[in-house]
Amino acid sequence: MSRSTKRKYTASLGARYGRTVRKRLAKVEEYKRIKYSCQSCGGKAVKRISVGLWKCARCGYAFTGGAYSPTTKIGELSHRIAKRQTF
Repeated sequence: MSRSTKRKYTASLGARYGRTVRKRLAKVEEYKRIKYSCQSCGGKAVKRISVGLWKCARCGYAFTGGAYSPTTKIGELSHRIAKRQTF
């Protein structure tokens, strides 16, 4: 039987909780820790402060967003609809 390599964020879980749950958790943790680009200054310095709160380390711009990423699919959709209706 071959041994699988431990993933970065789920290594502490060991063999518990199943493969699918561990893969999903690893994906969420990866998205949560990425540095995103700032909406205000354009720099790649936006980090997650807490659930839904994001802050740019470069310009200090703080804003709300999704739990694990600064933008959500529903938020992007509503922004496009609002832009279209203002014309």
